Amino acid sequence: MDTVFGLAPVIPVVVVEHAADAVPLARALLAGGLGAVEITLRTPVALEAIQAVAHGVPDAVVGAGTVLTPDHAAAAAAAGARFLVSPGWTERLLDAMCGTGLPYLPGVSTASEVLDLLERGVTDMKFFPAEAAGGVPFLRSLASPLPRARFCPTGGIDAARAPQYLALPNVACVGGSWMLPKDLLAARDWEGVTALAKEAAALRPGARWS
Repeated sequence: MDTVFGLAPVIPVVVVEHAADAVPLARALLAGGLGAVEITLRTPVALEAIQAVAHGVPDAVVGAGTVLTPDHAAAAAAAGARFLVSPGWTERLLDAMCGTGLPYLPGVSTASEVLDLLERGVTDMKFFPAEAAGGVPFLRSLASPLPRARFCPTGGIDAARAPQYLALPNVACVGGSWMLPKDLLAARDWEGVTALAKEAAALRPGARWS
């Protein structure tokens, strides 16, 4: 795998509070057709959860989100993460993510940040926070002048907004948590998660440029 894009039209963004939930949650998403899952490094059990999914659900592609430091990148890779996602980037963080050998999505929210990454040979990016940073109109405005850049918008995207993003030619996938409502997670209703994952997996990116 040399890119995060192409794994699924929607990448679930997961905050795991209890490590024991990681494997059944990943299995529920996989059963619904979402084979990639981004576990954010926002809780003390996140690395344990990544390791559990990497070993317990080998057919799923588990990644680490909220990668903020070089140490985060190294620890996530050691835990078995197969891709890395950051909300933004610095030169040190970019070098560290690249150094793991894993596919990665550095976060951007301005045209200048996109240009800077393109100069470094990075074309796959996370657009964050998507809705707050300009949403669909902003990404549409970048499509013509910056056609090499491709995005996974994340932040404020729900089932209603996702198709609008996926219709853009410079959007390869979207990230979101709408298929993981808190009530279902609290009840450990994995069948309910699978049902919502199936709806998300049915979404498809729009046409690409030739």
